[in-house]
Amino acid sequence: MANIIEATNENFDQIINGDKPVLVSFWAEWAGPCRMIAPILEEMSEEYDKTAVIVKVNVDENPKLSMKYGIRSIPALFYFKDGQIVDKVIGAQGKSVISGKLSQLV
Repeated sequence: MANIIEATNENFDQIINGDKPVLVSFWAEWAGPCRMIAPILEEMSEEYDKTAVIVKVNVDENPKLSMKYGIRSIPALFYFKDGQIVDKVIGAQGKSVISGKLSQLV
């Protein structure tokens, strides 16, 4: 079972300021590329269960976060460490790219 956290405007800051690196996927249900990478993120949430946090932010339900981080295209994958953005990838990517960037942070 996937261990992906659904982040909202209310809990986002608390999540990214935890003691583990965080991969945040800004996504929407209607976006095909977001649906394409969903299985990759689910798989990674199990693989990185002990070392990192995988988070999804629905851009339609959390417009404040979308505006704060300048989300214009989805999926937008942001990598956080100690509450700070350390990397990001825009658009659907393969598991090797998504996982490779997260591996550098754990």
